[in-house]
Parts: sequence; C-alpha cells; structure tokens
Amino acid sequence: MTTSSANQDPFDLGFEAENDFAETGGDPWRDGAARARPAAGIEDDPFADFPPARSAIEDDPYAELMRSPPQAASPVHHPSVQSPAYATSELSPLTEGSAGEASVPRIAIHVFCARPETAAMVETAASDRRMARAATSVRPGGAQAAIDHYQNQPTPSLVVVESLDAAPELLNQLERLAEVCDPGTKVVIIGSANDIALYRELMRRGVSDYLVPPLSPLQMIRAITALYADPASPFTGRQIAVVGAKGGVGASTVAHNLAWTLAEQIQAGVVLADFDLPFGTAGLNFNQDPLQGVADALDQPDRLDPVLMDRMMVRVTDRLSLFAAPATLDQDYDIQPDAFEEVAQKIRAAAPFVVLDLPHAWSGWKRKMLIASDDLVIVATPDLASLRNAKNMIDLVRQARPNDAPPRLVLNQVGVPGRPEIPLKDFCAALGLAPCLSLPFEPKAFGQAANHGQMIIEVAPRSKAAEGLAQLAQLIARRDPPPAQKPSLLGGLFNKKK
Repeated sequence: MTTSSANQDPFDLGFEAENDFAETGGDPWRDGAARARPAAGIEDDPFADFPPARSAIEDDPYAELMRSPPQAASPVHHPSVQSPAYATSELSPLTEGSAGEASVPRIAIHVFCARPETAAMVETAASDRRMARAATSVRPGGAQAAIDHYQNQPTPSLVVVESLDAAPELLNQLERLAEVCDPGTKVVIIGSANDIALYRELMRRGVSDYLVPPLSPLQMIRAITALYADPASPFTGRQIAVVGAKGGVGASTVAHNLAWTLAEQIQAGVVLADFDLPFGTAGLNFNQDPLQGVADALDQPDRLDPVLMDRMMVRVTDRLSLFAAPATLDQDYDIQPDAFEEVAQKIRAAAPFVVLDLPHAWSGWKRKMLIASDDLVIVATPDLASLRNAKNMIDLVRQARPNDAPPRLVLNQVGVPGRPEIPLKDFCAALGLAPCLSLPFEPKAFGQAANHGQMIIEVAPRSKAAEGLAQLAQLIARRDPPPAQKPSLLGGLFNKKK
C-alpha cells in the first residue's frame, strides 16, 4: 500500500499481511485458518463464547426469538397473576425490558454476500421496521465483488462484506478494499472463522464489526444499529399503540386505563398522547382541559424540544403526563404525515412508556405508527365487523413486522345482554391469535368512571375489568408491580393513640 493511499485508508494501521503471514514468519492465524469453517460446526472452538465475534450481543433479550422463527404465542397464564376465568394472557416470546427499540438512521447500506442464505437473511432484515429509513442493496460476489464495484464508484455509509476465505486472504482482501473506500465509510465483515486473534486484527485495522454465521435478521439489525448509536442521545421509551378494530369498541378507554395503570401500579413514567385530534377523549377521561396539546406540537414538530414539550403536556399524576387532543372542529387539522412520526419519536425521549391513543380513521401516518410501535394493542368486540377489521390489521402488521411478536388482542364488551356474539373460540380461530385479555360488559363501572373523569381501577378496584386491565399493564411492562410497603409497628401504635 503506497504512502498516498495510506493517508486516506481508514483501515491501514501499519500491518502488512504479506510479511506477517510469510511461510517462515510464524503465522499467528495458521491454526485458526485450519479451523476456518462455519461457526455452527465448531465443536471444540475455545473462542465459541467470545462475545464480540458474535456482534457483541451478549445477554440478548431476543436470543430466544433468534433461535426459532417468530410464531404466534400460545395462550398461557401470567405466572405472577391470579388469572380470573374471564381473562387469558399471552406471553410474548420477547423478554426485553421497557426500553424501546432503536432504528437504523437514513443511510445507504451495500451488502456483498458470498452465500445465498446470507443474502436471504439480509433481505429479511432490510424489510424490518427498524431498517425502514435505510436504503439497503444486496449483491452477490462477496469481498471480491465489493473491491471490483468500488473501483469507479463512491462507497456508501456502510459496506457489509461476506468472505469465506481463510484469515490471510481475508486480510489481503480487506487491504484492497481499504484502497477503494472513501473516508468515513464503515465496514462490517461477515467471516467464517470464530477466531479471537482475527477479530482483534480486524478491529485494529478499523473494521467496525466482525460477525460469524449463523446470523439472524435481528442480530444483523442490532449490529448495524450499534454502529450508529449515539451515547449522548436521549433515552428511547417503549411505544405502545392502542387502536380499535372499529369505532366504539372502547380502544380509547383501554389506552387511558393502560397508561394510568402503568404509571400508578407499575410505577413507571408514562406519556399518553391522544392523536384523535377532533374527537379525542383523553382530556375528558382525566378531567383535564389544557390550553396546549398534541395539535400544537404537530403544527411545528421541528420546534418541539424538551422544554416546549413539558409546557404542552399536562401532568395528571406524578408519573403520568398527558398530551391531549384539542377535540374541537374549528380547524381541519391538515397535518403532514411525517409530523406524526417526528413528534412521536420526540415524545419517546420523555418517558419509559409512551401510549398512543390512535383514531379509528385509516391513514398513511397511522399505518406507520402501527408498524413502528414496540407493542400494538388491537381492541375489538365479538362481532363480524370487528373480526374482519382486526384480521386485516393483524395480517398487515405480521407482514410488515416479521421479526416482532404478534399484536395483542383485547376483546371488549363481552357478554352484552341480548346481543348475538361470535364465540371466543371461533373468533380466535379466524384470527389465528388468542386474545391477551377479555373484558366483560360492565356498563355501570365504565359509565361512572367516564362521567367522573376517573379510571376503572379508581371507581371499581375490585371489578373484573380493573383486574384485567392491571394484568394487561403487567404484560406490556413485562414486570410485576412493586410490592406494597407493610406498615411499621411504630406507625400502627401511633395510629392507635390518635
């Protein structure tokens, strides 16, 4: 490598492959090269558990999902809740905490694959919701194809190269690739040898990451996301979208009670955003009438910063903040679709949980919200229209989110006197999804709560609906509420004296 190219070479740190890998020079990778085969077949590899060689994903909460394709979760009972007969629970195969999933930024990614199965995996990863903003191009030919392609072409933000060659040839390929790479381009290598010495040399040369098959789409996505993660970026909360299969099924009531329960029983910070601008009921249900709300944020999303956001939100409790809808018909609310996505992304930095109350009307921005949310709750009633609409939503989301858990289905208003209903068994069979919660028809409790601006758990804490909504919050949060503090003996004595 010449001196002129070394000044622009992001990988050249003074290591010459032809000298260090000479036949008489003591090759540190000679034994590793003899082992160079797919990691799945390595039985006695002393570096099989070396975390960086597997894209630095240790303690991965998606590990169970990576080992098998996503499947609809079978209905099981939550281990920490005494599940009543009216409710069923569905445990997601994901066991991650409350943090939301980061997405890949708007970059161009070129992937040069040496094997068809790798190309298929990358294509699946490229269709994932976390990769929606990136432009991914998959090409065959491996490392040599990348070298030939960039002789007269600029390199993108990220180049992923697969090589099945042994360590000496891989390093030679990397040196030739560095000569045609533009400054600032990140390079990820997919190799066949799970070797700690090779990994260290690749990192020394400036490679961003080294991955070893077998790889899953989520492993690939997380490796790319980690390259562009900003340690100074704000925390990304978990986005929960609640939508009704049709109008009047009680989706807003479920969303508001879910947000309140997450805040008051799970004791987590929550922001509730009501995106039903003309008819939103969040202000009514929480007995609030704020001067500003989510419509003001949507009008000028680029100006929305933490200080302005705090002024626009109203604090319902110590842990629950409300981004209320104006709920007036004075204007047409001609909001740009991208504004909803931008505002939702900024709200996610304000709390560990963000609950979105979405309107029933279908639109492009709503479709994006459903796909981009970490959890999706579909509320339906046991009738034919709800069944049809819920199935359409579930099919859409399953196709757009192949690597995510299926949506959570809540059946509401079950058991209305005199109303014919589709049996629960038939409803679930048509959807291919068991409901995580079945809420009974309790008009007195729900009506009283709505009229007084309170939640179901406040009005009727011992009702079946209150128990079911508390269970739903635990499923969403993936943790139990903190134990109640026992009164001290001295406190009891002082109370008796009073």
